[in-house]
Amino acid sequence: MSGGEHAGDLARIQEALERARDAFQRFTPGEIEARHKQGDDPVTEADTTVDTLLRELLPRNGDGWLSEETRDDLIRLEKRRVWVVDPLDGTREFVTGIPEWCVSIGLVVDGEPMAGGICNPVTGETIVGARGAGVTLNGRPAAVSGRPTLEGARVVASRSEVKRGEWQGYREDLIEIRPMGSVAYKLGLVAAGLVDATWTLTPKHEWDVAAGVALVLAAGGAIVTGAPEETRFNRPQPRLTRLIAANPTLIPEIEAEIARRG
Repeated sequence: MSGGEHAGDLARIQEALERARDAFQRFTPGEIEARHKQGDDPVTEADTTVDTLLRELLPRNGDGWLSEETRDDLIRLEKRRVWVVDPLDGTREFVTGIPEWCVSIGLVVDGEPMAGGICNPVTGETIVGARGAGVTLNGRPAAVSGRPTLEGARVVASRSEVKRGEWQGYREDLIEIRPMGSVAYKLGLVAAGLVDATWTLTPKHEWDVAAGVALVLAAGGAIVTGAPEETRFNRPQPRLTRLIAANPTLIPEIEAEIARRG
């Protein structure tokens, strides 16, 4: 599929991100009440408001829908095109006022994450792209970093995982580890070349990573999952066991560092 075939999708993603950013102006990060879903994940009025908005704007002509904040309708499995969305990835950071959250919109076509966009309204970063069309950061062309070796690489790590001690044992004299919230935001930063890599050995849902995976691939990066079937999206159980994102040159060194740490 060429990038030109996704021009309309990219325009729709861009518009939806702008509308979502406007909707977030009603809410003040750090000063919003949250309730807790099963599994102790927080959810706010902002999550549900933006979810409703995106569902009105994105699906057309029978497109499927998968969102963290919408009850899963498995009719999506019959659809070629499925929008995979997290209206607010990084709700914990949003609730506590840490500017590491974003709106995440991914488009999966025949099981492949083909286009995506993320917007962090606090930092003013909007990253949009499609495979075959490249990636833009705030309208300017961007790509994954060209760092040739892992030494000195800027790696963004899950703030929660760091807090739980899951990043202990990596060589901090080799890489610069920066804790950060939203995984979608981390993947967007990799795609835009603002950091060199991110990885997680903790399972993630498709709505957490679909947009970011599409962006990294569109930007010339590589994605490694925990099992071959996890490269396909819109699965009955939309979950990945692990994820690595970086430029292709760094992947073998990252895998070696993960194995060395054990």
